[in-house]
Amino acid sequence: MEVTVTDINSVKKKIQIEIPQSDVAKAIDTAYLELKKTAKVKGFRPGKTPRTVLERMFSKDVQADVASTLIQNSFLEAVKQESLAFIGMPDIDPPELDPAAPFIYDVTLELKPELSPIDFNGVQLKKTLYKMSEAEVDKQIDLLQKQLAEFQPIDEVRAVAEDDYAVIDYEGFKDGLPFAQAQKTENYTLKIGRKMITEAFDNEVTGMTPGQQKTFSITFPKDYHNKDLAGLEVSFSVTLKEIRKEVLPDADDAFAKKLGPFETLEDLKNAIRKNLQEGYDKRSQQEIQEQIFEKLLTESFELPETLVKYELDGIVDDMEMRFSQNNMTLDQLGLSREKLGDEYRDVAEKQVRRHLFLSKIIEQEKMELTEEQLNLEYESFAQVVGQPVDFIKTYYKSNPEKLDGFKHALLEKKVFDLIVEKAVIEEVEPEAAQP
Repeated sequence: MEVTVTDINSVKKKIQIEIPQSDVAKAIDTAYLELKKTAKVKGFRPGKTPRTVLERMFSKDVQADVASTLIQNSFLEAVKQESLAFIGMPDIDPPELDPAAPFIYDVTLELKPELSPIDFNGVQLKKTLYKMSEAEVDKQIDLLQKQLAEFQPIDEVRAVAEDDYAVIDYEGFKDGLPFAQAQKTENYTLKIGRKMITEAFDNEVTGMTPGQQKTFSITFPKDYHNKDLAGLEVSFSVTLKEIRKEVLPDADDAFAKKLGPFETLEDLKNAIRKNLQEGYDKRSQQEIQEQIFEKLLTESFELPETLVKYELDGIVDDMEMRFSQNNMTLDQLGLSREKLGDEYRDVAEKQVRRHLFLSKIIEQEKMELTEEQLNLEYESFAQVVGQPVDFIKTYYKSNPEKLDGFKHALLEKKVFDLIVEKAVIEEVEPEAAQP
């Protein structure tokens, strides 16, 4: 077997594999001997059909099977011979088998780029010392009060105004007929001024009094989030049922108890303080990671399209899932996987470049996870997702690819820890950290 490797670029190779005609002939002979044992041909007993008859009846199938077998056996041997640690699925272009000639076929495959050694000892980094404030705690309390707010009918008799909560029944019509995209809806609470439907709709409802019915038309903006309504003129029949006001609960111990395992308002505030500070600590950590990439990821290298596509598919899948959770589809938003792929390709390439950088340090430093470290991470993850540790372990052990990804993500975290451990850290106040 002869193997010729041609560089398409630094991460993409074309391999030509040539299998001698003698090996082809042996493979064909073996195939016909096996076929002879099982072939059922009228006029011949099992195992007695002449090869000439088998060739006349089954030559195309036999040659296709032999070609497939030769590729399977020779390809892995070739990449091992040439030390090609390929990624993704190889692109194989097999020709038809000619029993009288060598079998020659081409394979295109991609490799990880070879990065230079990365010296990260003593890298200079800045750590911003963010601190939560009591004003932020108070703001969170305000938001929680709004979450538990009650909406009660107002006592006075008056027209709807800005910031009121209007309870309405409405139905949309197009060309005089009920319109499915603005179907009849009862007891809908409309916050005037929030543009929950459109600003024009709010303006039409403003000034109505309880019990009043009103008919009006509005034109939806051309860039409206629901493309089925974008640019359309729709007539609405609206009845105002009542006007409500927002009544906030008092911020006291009883309020705190409604929000979780808190006995007092101070317990709730302590939990908020802890959560806010953890958020700031995470922000500081992310900023350090960005500095690490900025200072150390300076080498230019080509990216395998296989890895970029994998990363891009993951980004688009996540977005599609989030839209689905909000009962929206890409089509409704005027989007497609192709459009999102074009829009987020730069993001995917950036992520691939960073993963390759981290992988290089993992290999360079021969980093591994101990069983104890892995078990601790299982326990931590189990607490986050609210599942038993044994369930998490069983899941990953039964999904080897997922386990490999889980381990690699943990090793990437260890890379950051190692770089920070060997870095020169300057601690700065938030104001000083601004350019």
